[in-house]
Order: sequence, then C-alpha cells, then structure tokens
Amino acid sequence: MSIIRFETDYQEGAHPKILERLSSTNYEQTSGYGIDPHTQRAKDLIRSVLGLPKAEVFFLTGGTQTNTTVIKYLLSPCEGVIAASTGHINVHESGAIEATGHKILTLPGHDGLIDPQDLRKYLEAFYSDPTYDHMVQPGMVYISYSSELGTLYTKQALREIRDVCEKFGLRLFIDGARLGAGLTSEASDMTIRDIAEKSNVFYFGGTKTGALFGEAVVFPRPEDFDLRHFRTLIKQQGGLLAKGRLLGIQFEVLFEDGLYFENARHSNLQAMKIKNAFTEAGFRFLIDSYTNQQFPILTPKQDRALREKFSYELWQPMTDGNLAVRFCTSWATTDEAVEELVSAVKILGDD
Repeated sequence: MSIIRFETDYQEGAHPKILERLSSTNYEQTSGYGIDPHTQRAKDLIRSVLGLPKAEVFFLTGGTQTNTTVIKYLLSPCEGVIAASTGHINVHESGAIEATGHKILTLPGHDGLIDPQDLRKYLEAFYSDPTYDHMVQPGMVYISYSSELGTLYTKQALREIRDVCEKFGLRLFIDGARLGAGLTSEASDMTIRDIAEKSNVFYFGGTKTGALFGEAVVFPRPEDFDLRHFRTLIKQQGGLLAKGRLLGIQFEVLFEDGLYFENARHSNLQAMKIKNAFTEAGFRFLIDSYTNQQFPILTPKQDRALREKFSYELWQPMTDGNLAVRFCTSWATTDEAVEELVSAVKILGDD
C-alpha cells in the first residue's frame, strides 16, 4: 500500500504548464544569469500585478538564499533583524542569518505573529537604555505572510508594524515563501498591493507555489535603496542561477494568467476540507489556521493509526502527552488524497 503524503507543499515537482514551457523552450539559446527575454517578461508581469512599473525584481534559487541575501544586503555590520521567536529564520534555517554576521533579535510569537505593541515597546526600551550603542542595533523587522504556523497578519496589524518601523527607521521585510497561500486565504483582508505598499522588500515564493524552485524578490520602491550591488551579493550567497532563464520561464508561466494565485487557492481549499474533517470529528487544533497548513492534535494511538496510510509532520509534543502534527497541502494535492484522509479522520473520531 502506498503512503499518501502531506508533509510539505513542495514534495511534488512542478505544475505541468511550467514543465511544458521548459520543454518547449529547451533548445533556445539565451544569455545566462537572467539576462534573457523570459526573465524580463516575468519581471514585467510581476510589475503589472503590483501596479508598480518601476519596481525592481530579482530571481533567486530558494528561500534560505533569499532571506540571507536580503538581510545581509540591507543591514550594516552592527545591525540585527527582529523576528518572532517562531519565525522561519529563527527556527528553520540552520543559523543561516547568524552565519552572515547578523543577530536575530526575537520577540514573543503570538500564534506565529509579532504583535505591533510588543515591537513598539521593545524599540522604546532599547533606545531608552543609555548604553544602547553597545548593543546589536535593530535594523530590520522580518515577518512572514503566511506565518510559520499558517496564520495571517491583518491589514491593520501590518499598517501598525509599518508605522513602528518608520518611526524608528527600520526596514520591513516580508517573507513570502507562502505568500500565495496567505493572500488567497478566506481569512485574508490583504491584497498583493497592500503587501507591496507596506513593505520595503518582499518576495513571491515559487518553490511552495508550483515552481520547481525559485523565489522572486521585489523592491516596490527601489529608489529607497542603492541596489547596484544586489545581484553581486546574490551570486556571492549562492542564489544566482547561471541558467537564469529557468527561473524566468517558471515565473513567466506563474504570472501570465494568474496561475500563481490559482495554485495557492487550490492548496487552501484542500486544507480547509481537512480542517473541517478534523473539526467535525471533534479534534482540537494547536492553532486556528486558514491556510494550507493545518495542525490537529492527536493521541499517540490516533497518530499510529493514521501513519499506517498517511505521512505528515510531527510538529510538537503537547504537555498532556498528545501530539500536535502538521498536514500541508499543495497545488497538486488531489481530491482523492483528501477524501482518503477525511474518511480516515471520521473513523478515528468515531472510535
């Protein structure tokens, strides 16, 4: 019996439309490192979606390369980056940020999110300390949309975070590895133009939204920064692809007819079916997520029973001996796979 897998949203390859385009353009000869017509068109398509014809767009190979490159480029050597204690750069990037020489300054995570008032109080306390110039200077705020726990900032919360950043002279960086899932969630009150307006830099995650790999970094207002050497740092950080058109072609396909958001919307819809099944069967959740990551709580016996047919991630043990687990859906999650899981959950709930 084959195992049905729900561990991640990047366990499949790429959307068939991307594979078809890569195949049909395989014998084209273009310049390398993203200096090609496909990459330029992908940038223009993204600018059009944002309504920002002057935005700067850069394509990198993966999320960790993107986070380390952006943070290293925009911070001075004595600055650190503020993030939630549960933030991706703090818990799941193997010390990549610290390896660039920048400290992660953590705030409490509230369901995976930074509270704007916590941020304000932290910065007020920092600058009221007469010895603050002996400390790591806060230079950036890092948040994810959606968060590591599948939760979402409201438009109001994002506005408040941006206001605090402006007051204290910090850059706001939005990790968009799952940006599509966040924006297409039924619980989101945000649009992509809100993200662009409130952030100094953000990215569209391709790896988790139907591409083979790759992320698209956007500087909505490039005049705010000196970006002359950003491509050079991308290469130094291992994020620049020699066959750059492979990234350009993928984002060209994702943005020419809304496929990026279609893929994300599909992953959320499948996740909501799973959430509803666990809810109707009487299960509790670690977190109330409305995106493609769901965190039901199982007894060890229920966990063993489900793992006979399904693969998913153990998220954290609970103090009562139960287990919080994660089911993650993707652009390729089939109705059949979800129906199998829903049936299994119903049986567990009836036992």
